[in-house]
Amino acid sequence: MMLYLIAQFDWLEPFRSEIGQRIVFVGALTNVACALVGCYLVLRRMSLMGDAIAHAVLPGIVLAFLFSGSMSIVPLFIGAAAVGLLTTFLTQTLHQFGRVPTDAAMGAVFTSLFALGVVLLKRYITGIHFDVACVYEGSLTGVALDTVPLAGWEVPRQLFTVLPVVVLNLAAILLFWKEFKISAFDPGLSTTMGYSATALHYLLMALVAVTSVASFQAVGSILVVAMLIVPPATAQLLCDRLSRMVLVACVFAIASAIGGYWLAHRWDVSPAGAMAVFAGGMYAVAVLFAPQYGIVSAVVRNLQTSLRIVREDLLSMLYRNEELGGRPLTANNAMAAVGGGWLARWALVMLKRRSRVTVAADGLHLTPDGRERAKRLVRSHRLWEAYLVKHLGLPLDHVHAPADRVEHFIH
Repeated sequence: MMLYLIAQFDWLEPFRSEIGQRIVFVGALTNVACALVGCYLVLRRMSLMGDAIAHAVLPGIVLAFLFSGSMSIVPLFIGAAAVGLLTTFLTQTLHQFGRVPTDAAMGAVFTSLFALGVVLLKRYITGIHFDVACVYEGSLTGVALDTVPLAGWEVPRQLFTVLPVVVLNLAAILLFWKEFKISAFDPGLSTTMGYSATALHYLLMALVAVTSVASFQAVGSILVVAMLIVPPATAQLLCDRLSRMVLVACVFAIASAIGGYWLAHRWDVSPAGAMAVFAGGMYAVAVLFAPQYGIVSAVVRNLQTSLRIVREDLLSMLYRNEELGGRPLTANNAMAAVGGGWLARWALVMLKRRSRVTVAADGLHLTPDGRERAKRLVRSHRLWEAYLVKHLGLPLDHVHAPADRVEHFIH
């Protein structure tokens, strides 16, 4: 029955049309271009700068149209890129000379410029088809329909704008890999080593501005922020090395294009918006289940650590009781001694399953394996007690608790 249902639902249907393939291809390239520079924005904790530049390009586009009277990509690209760089300069100037916090400077600059763009758009763009919705969400479908012939293929015209930007970003990252890495983690060290952190900052912001402009027609001035930030942020949760982060961010960017278009086809919504939603969904999954930094993963690790500590406390207590020649402890007494509750019961069950503790009529007994492990734990505890007394001068009645905490992690 399940196989029949899967066969009836054609998962590849959205990707069989040429228009669908063009949308995915252009979307993937756009997302990759954004992800390449977005990794450094995330590392520098300047994600808002991508938002600022993506919004601030609007007045540049409007002004370029007003001065050129043309909707061709070249004047619009120049105008938007100029205003994008102006956004970076104004933000840096306010922060450096006006002593305004970076986030406040970015917020003031990009909101003012974006508002200026909206005013200019409403005031002066009349009698011309200037789709305001495209300003916000782009038009991937229109991009896929605007093609030029190339070697017998109909290629989206937008490809000739986005592909050079992908190549430019990749070349800049490879050429200044060491410099970008050092300045991202420690700008002061970068300047000390002879790599001007300010120059590298402006170079990165220039790449962000150019990328935002190139992405404008495809995904708009708002959704480009998702492409700049979400795939790199997702990759950061999964990677501890910059090279892997950049690679994984590009993979997630491509996955966002594919999965987002599939959602857009099923829901009949904007492809760019669906791509951003799909990217957000992947980020949510990473937040929950990333092996090192995920919320669920952290809860599981903490639970495993707590269980291990309770198990070791049970073993140590039973070993000390044997040393003193006391009567075997009952299960209830042993669990109560380590705090009781479901955690103690679970720990005791695990010790039984691992054949480290056996239950007899008179109480709990250590197995040879359990006794050996308990012996190492108790020895570690006593060594730490001796260290705290001898080298730190703690009184004898103050060393048990700190030694008990340390023994579970260093023994």
